[in-house]
Amino acid sequence: MHILIIEDDEKTATFVAGALRQSGFAVTLCRDGEEGLAALLQNGFDAAVVDLMLPKLDGISVIRAARAAGRDLPVIILSARGNVDAKVGGLEAGADDYLAKPFSIVELTARIQALIRRAGRVDQPLELRYEDLVMELSTHKVSRAGESIDLQPLEYQLLEYLMRNRGRILSRNMILERVWGYSFDPHTNVVESRISRLREKINRSSGHKLIKTVRGFGYVLD
Repeated sequence: MHILIIEDDEKTATFVAGALRQSGFAVTLCRDGEEGLAALLQNGFDAAVVDLMLPKLDGISVIRAARAAGRDLPVIILSARGNVDAKVGGLEAGADDYLAKPFSIVELTARIQALIRRAGRVDQPLELRYEDLVMELSTHKVSRAGESIDLQPLEYQLLEYLMRNRGRILSRNMILERVWGYSFDPHTNVVESRISRLREKINRSSGHKLIKTVRGFGYVLD
């Protein structure tokens, strides 16, 4: 399951994204309303967590625009505004649930899972495929040409991010933020190191390299 988080507070966004990844979700994080709406309109998510007070475009406007465009995925508002008027306004704009800050991450996760179940999205395909590379999302098993590949949790998350965005160039900054959950540090080589180890593992049974480096831009599964 792939969750979109639209949240501008870095501490909250990092905490929620990390907790959801630990619960087995794939996570995409957007830091302002315009970026979040653009992601929502791609229609590639199972649910969205949206803050109300966002830069560039507020959360209510994001939800209304997404609904007007026909996006029917479950949306839960996560906001510091916990009064009745704010809750009613959010639900009337098209949100399916509303959780006020401070909040319990256990409760947020449970609400997301319940919304996805009610929306009937649990029957979506539970694997990703690219050529002879297969990732089983329900069991976290990865194989290539029928041969099992043993990945560490971060390697699995990195490969899942690449597979969900196959054909799209992903920068170091994007990978750090979406997989590790922190902003770009020009002095770290953690991405290069993990990409190298991941390449070695998935290419072990095949000479055909799937992860390519686009010099000066990033990495792509292509």
